[in-house]
Amino acid sequence: MKAIAVFPGQPNSIHLANLPKPGVDDVPGGRGVLVKILCVGVDGTDKEINAAEYGTAPPGYDFLVIGHESFGVVEAVGSQVTELSVGDVVVATVRRPGSSIYDRIGQYDMTLDDTYYERGISLRHGFLTEYYVDEPEYIVKVPPGLKATGVLLEPASVIEKGIHQAYEIQRRLRVWQPKRAAVLGAGTIGLLATLALRLRGLEVCTFARTRPPYLNSELVEQIGGCYHSSQDLSLAEASKAHGPFDLIFEATGFAPLVFEAMNILGKNGVLVLSSVTGGGRNIEIPADRINLGFVLGNKVVVGTVNANREYFELGVRDFCLAEMQYPGWLAKLLTHPVEGLENYQELIDTLTEAKGAIKVFCEIAPIV
Repeated sequence: MKAIAVFPGQPNSIHLANLPKPGVDDVPGGRGVLVKILCVGVDGTDKEINAAEYGTAPPGYDFLVIGHESFGVVEAVGSQVTELSVGDVVVATVRRPGSSIYDRIGQYDMTLDDTYYERGISLRHGFLTEYYVDEPEYIVKVPPGLKATGVLLEPASVIEKGIHQAYEIQRRLRVWQPKRAAVLGAGTIGLLATLALRLRGLEVCTFARTRPPYLNSELVEQIGGCYHSSQDLSLAEASKAHGPFDLIFEATGFAPLVFEAMNILGKNGVLVLSSVTGGGRNIEIPADRINLGFVLGNKVVVGTVNANREYFELGVRDFCLAEMQYPGWLAKLLTHPVEGLENYQELIDTLTEAKGAIKVFCEIAPIV
């Protein structure tokens, strides 16, 4: 079967590879689930892996099949699978367990291991192919009404984890009731964070560099958020006008903004970081003021990374709520489809160069 792969460590090595079609017997104990892949989203991670910034091939291979944002339909199940049935539409989680205690209790996204396993990223093939097989633990059923937008559930799981962790941490305060939030970034993650926070009843200001009006700013406003260009309004100015912010969700990929956000976070507030940034950028920061504010203001910073199934399920819940409260909004994020695995170069070029792209995705088989 066809697959889109790279040779890790070789820049711009994206190519069409071949793999044997898997079967349910590849998973022992009758616990295999064979999924036909319908579409796969791509993002900055795939772009960076193709640029050889990271990525590790599975044992026995010199290439890595990329793509970690999957959506598919169950084609066959093993004799001991009761959780899923043929015809179910599903998404797959990305992380796979290692050896730490967190891995053993299903919290594999909290692993203590230095070596970690992520489909399409590290030591496991991804989903830009025709089929995959896995255990039911790593496959999440999606209601049929979300067929058109299910491919967005993997990025949604990242923001669901971050927001859930913020609320979990602040249970220490007994009565934490956040009212105002800021989202930094208006790409896929930023827009999904804006949605999730609005569904929880928060006032949300979303910040990005581009001046409005454009699609992303309009999407923020359609769900009752306010949008500001960072060219026109700084975070400090926004905090005076709209704050204090009880929760700030960072999704820019620009690390210096993290410290600016720390400086304007409200008392008892939580700053959630979702960007994975490389490089060696150095900046000057008001370290004493930030430190004082965090100590005296009981503030928290927490990171969020590829999530376990709990957060995929929270994403399913929020997507159902979104379709009831803001019907059709999620589908507007799917801006740039590319048809067919053989068009891998168009896929990576669209991801890299397309103006106004929110979510680029590969259509592998028809969604019916």
